[in-house]
Amino acid sequence: MRVAVLNLVGLSPSVFARRKSPALQEFVRRSGGLHAVIPDFPAVTCTVQASMLTGRGPGQHGIVGNGWYDRDLAEVHFWKQSNALVQAPKVWDTLRARAAELGRPAPTVANTFWWFNMNSSVDVAVTPRPQYRADGRKVPDCWTHPPDLRDRLQGELGAFPLFRFWGPGADIRSTDWIAAAARRIEDLHRPDLQLVYLPHLDYCLQKFGPDDARVDPEIRELDRVFDQLERFFRDRGVRVLVVSEYGIAPVRDACMPNVALRRAGLLAVRAEDGRELLDTSESRAFAVCDHQAAHVYVRRPEDVPAARAALEAEAGVERVIDLGELRAAGTAHSRSGELTLVARSGWWFAYPWWVDPARAPDYARTVDIHRKPGYDPLELFMDPGIRMPAAYMARQLALRRIGMRALLEVVPLDCSLVRGSHGRIETGTPYAPVLVGEGLDHLDQSVPASALHDVLVGLCER
Repeated sequence: MRVAVLNLVGLSPSVFARRKSPALQEFVRRSGGLHAVIPDFPAVTCTVQASMLTGRGPGQHGIVGNGWYDRDLAEVHFWKQSNALVQAPKVWDTLRARAAELGRPAPTVANTFWWFNMNSSVDVAVTPRPQYRADGRKVPDCWTHPPDLRDRLQGELGAFPLFRFWGPGADIRSTDWIAAAARRIEDLHRPDLQLVYLPHLDYCLQKFGPDDARVDPEIRELDRVFDQLERFFRDRGVRVLVVSEYGIAPVRDACMPNVALRRAGLLAVRAEDGRELLDTSESRAFAVCDHQAAHVYVRRPEDVPAARAALEAEAGVERVIDLGELRAAGTAHSRSGELTLVARSGWWFAYPWWVDPARAPDYARTVDIHRKPGYDPLELFMDPGIRMPAAYMARQLALRRIGMRALLEVVPLDCSLVRGSHGRIETGTPYAPVLVGEGLDHLDQSVPASALHDVLVGLCER
């Protein structure tokens, strides 16, 4: 059986409760209902996708978050794309090994925007990959395998709309592009398994929260894309599964673990041109914040109690987990911090270490997902302090076109703007992720994210 897995980021019972998605609701009815997904912690993109595709947990596959601290390089790395970072066989490896044992042809697999998609062993891959020009420009582009697919897709669909995929301009256009790419891949390659990432709800749910009426038109837009794509695959005899990595819960406050560690004398900064930069190699402890989770890296064992005490005193911290607890649960990895933080319900972790906004690093007010040593949902917002944002953007881009370096300082620093987050395990709440599709009657009502691996093996082998 040929299968397409549509990853509708942020889909949860709270979204269905708004009743703005008739196509999705009809799909659930035909499929026999929703299965709740129990994600691995942290419930963030890279970790949960790795668990789904390997059938293992983060202690085995090594993806402990969207980013982590590389102790050898003394650097934090977020949103890396090499598939080799996932330290376990993927579902397509399992399918090919089983096909070889049975003397069957190897199934073909396409990965359309699921993460860790570069240099993978899938047959077809498409993933965002901007051009980083020497003059400071970031030019929209994508990376594909086979390489000529890049020119074919962008020739037919236009350049991948990178600035509609993330940043203040993120909207349905990037999801539309990915869905169109998935259709072209089906027409050109007819893969036995295609993984399709549809991120649209992620933007509005983080900006407005799941209970805000402003998400309703965005749900309708995603429902339209889903309807078109599901009908397209169904007409070609492809079984569709819908899954989400996490649901997004409402938040009202941000906790800043790095400020707490700095007050405790454990975090070091260095000053450059009046701005304060995190000095990871000199810090006795610092936190890599990732939505509602954070890994805290403590250089010396004797500093762990002081770091724990400083963090446990923070109102937004629900739990501080040490490596011993992680090992006992089988989720510890060499990439894990010496301490792991879980945010209290209604809170999320912000990465700043500065107190005076005037001393924030220059990249803090820009969309810069690779340089920031933590996830920053404020990149989804346009700074309300910019009186004429369109004119400001036009001026900065004009300066770049004539060869001058000009920062696009559009990101606000006000953490109270964020109204939705994820990372906690939302079992039993309206914000749990879901799995929907025909042929899943044998599953329990709630299933671990890692169970998707075996589900896909079973369906593809029918």
